[in-house]
Amino acid sequence: MSDESRPEPSSSAPKRRAKVARRHTVGRVILISAVVLALVTGLSTIYFIRHLDGNIEGISLGELGEDRPEKVYKGNGEPLNILVMGSDTREGEGNAIDGEGGGGGSDTTILVHLSADRERAYAVSIPRDSIVDRPECNEGDSPAATDVMWNAAYTEGGPVCTVAQLEATTNVFVDHFVVVDFNGFGEMVDAVGGVPVCVPEDLVDREHGIFVPAGDPSVLTGDEALDYVRARSVGELAQRNDLSRIRRQQTFIAALVREVKSAGTLTRLDKVVNFLDAATSSLTTDTELDSVTRIGKIAMQLQSIGLDKVQFVTLPTEYYSTDSEFSGRVFWTEDATRIWKLINEDKEIPARLLSGNAVTAEPPKTSSEAQSPTQSPTETAGETPSETASETPSGTATSSETASPTETATPEAPATTEPEPVPGVCA
Repeated sequence: MSDESRPEPSSSAPKRRAKVARRHTVGRVILISAVVLALVTGLSTIYFIRHLDGNIEGISLGELGEDRPEKVYKGNGEPLNILVMGSDTREGEGNAIDGEGGGGGSDTTILVHLSADRERAYAVSIPRDSIVDRPECNEGDSPAATDVMWNAAYTEGGPVCTVAQLEATTNVFVDHFVVVDFNGFGEMVDAVGGVPVCVPEDLVDREHGIFVPAGDPSVLTGDEALDYVRARSVGELAQRNDLSRIRRQQTFIAALVREVKSAGTLTRLDKVVNFLDAATSSLTTDTELDSVTRIGKIAMQLQSIGLDKVQFVTLPTEYYSTDSEFSGRVFWTEDATRIWKLINEDKEIPARLLSGNAVTAEPPKTSSEAQSPTQSPTETAGETPSETASETPSGTATSSETASPTETATPEAPATTEPEPVPGVCA
């Protein structure tokens, strides 16, 4: 057959061209879908952040004026002091713990100090039964008072008055404050699926309807966690003052920190979202910290701090004499003054001031570790012969700075001796 007699090719487009056209169409669909997905995801993220920001209430510290403590630390970086308070309305029958029904109050006050090099953190708990002098605040609406309980400042004038009181009594500058509502605290616990805590025996306070089951560990729900950190009348020591409750609070917060940092929590989007929503819903902060992005920036700086370098410290105190009008209350010892001075200078707190008064966020030791003479709970701060004589980049105290000749000759205060067993806390 000659070329002329061959049939003309079809006028329709070749199959090769049809495939190219389809590929272009599929590519455009994928591209458009990706753009839409990115927009939706971005808008959802923005909406969620705004939602979280809307959960946080901000209060200005401006009324404190300019007559505030001066930051003493002059090294590189900037240490941060954040005053954390627990707010408890105690509404409803059975919730009037300590005879304080309704009206709100703060029985939990913790100064969180982050070192300038972000290599260590101290959380110093102040007993609510501490007797102190309170300065005037709220532009005179809350008058000054002498020889009053620590937590009266919050009841009298709210978180700003407590900040003013801490600065006046310690000479430590407070950068930010955070108030955590106890009810929201319970929701935070439920958001991570409960928190495991070692409870040596059932914790029972029938008067206030409190029951926390024993377990090693016992995984506490939000309601059980609230009972655990709020209970006061559970044992002879607990009835004397607030020290046993502080120890339980420190133990639980350390366990919560471990749970939040665990892979099982951080890799579960639902847990992260629920935790952030619950956490921000329970927060009141100063206006410079009232957004999740600002809080997140601080949190990101803490990634390098090991759990063994997160120390929960109870301020050293002693009881007033039984024949005093302040019987059952406590006063700060000279060691407490030393701790405030070291924090103000961003220096490491030596082990002798932590002994018997501190716990870390480290996971609990195994039985074999607990029996080792070199692994006692009071030595988790990394106590070594050079601890008080070495200097870190953020200004760790030298031996001459942490203890003067008169200080080293002073016998240890009772607050730094081996502590008595604490109800609800494993040894």
